[in-house]
Amino acid sequence: MEEGRHKYSVLLPTYNERENIGIVVYLLAKTLDDIRVDYEIIIIDDNSPDGTQEVAKKLQDHYGQDRIVLRPRPGKLGLGTAYVHGMKHATGSIIIIMGADLSHHPKYIPQFIRKQLETGCDIVTGTRYAKQGGVHGWDLRRKLTSRGANVLASTLLWPRLSDLTGSFRLYKKQKLMELIQKCVSKGYVFQMEMIVHARRSHLHIEEVPVSFVDRVYGTSKLGGAEIVAYLKGLFFLFFTM
Repeated sequence: MEEGRHKYSVLLPTYNERENIGIVVYLLAKTLDDIRVDYEIIIIDDNSPDGTQEVAKKLQDHYGQDRIVLRPRPGKLGLGTAYVHGMKHATGSIIIIMGADLSHHPKYIPQFIRKQLETGCDIVTGTRYAKQGGVHGWDLRRKLTSRGANVLASTLLWPRLSDLTGSFRLYKKQKLMELIQKCVSKGYVFQMEMIVHARRSHLHIEEVPVSFVDRVYGTSKLGGAEIVAYLKGLFFLFFTM
């Protein structure tokens, strides 16, 4: 792996992740230190009532404010806008987006980085639905819901990717900024809209198989309202793109 070529900015949107944030930051720091790349971890907390920000401040004391960058917001304003907010403060040329709930394991990041360096691609996206990818810890209903959402989106939008609804990705910062300017979604549909715009813009996209693991601590943010919003967003994209 080429050392020192890029600085990597990891964006971690959080809401009530007090029990997870310390573990995921430790795993990120260890993984990125081991491959000797320059990096920063940007925590975008939406005013979590469980004390997530207090834990983040302690992490800053331990790792340093150059490594752990806390950029809170006044409340829950949507996943898409969280990434926009975090990117405004990112100093890296490569952006990595992932969940803070341990469902996306940092151990895959070296593969993302290696794939990008080898191919020069604009985006690397983790896929649960190809090769060695998978999902662990979900019951059958949730697996069918996720798979069905992905199949429906792939059928309607035809992006030629195996996992359209995944949210573990690496982007060239400049390309991400261009994509965000085209997006209108704010919630979970944001990830799907981003990758569809990327494909329509003829960006170079590569996939890396990942295993998604259901959270151990805390509760999922995905509920009935988010599913309805996803379907509305999907059909909006179908009729407008």
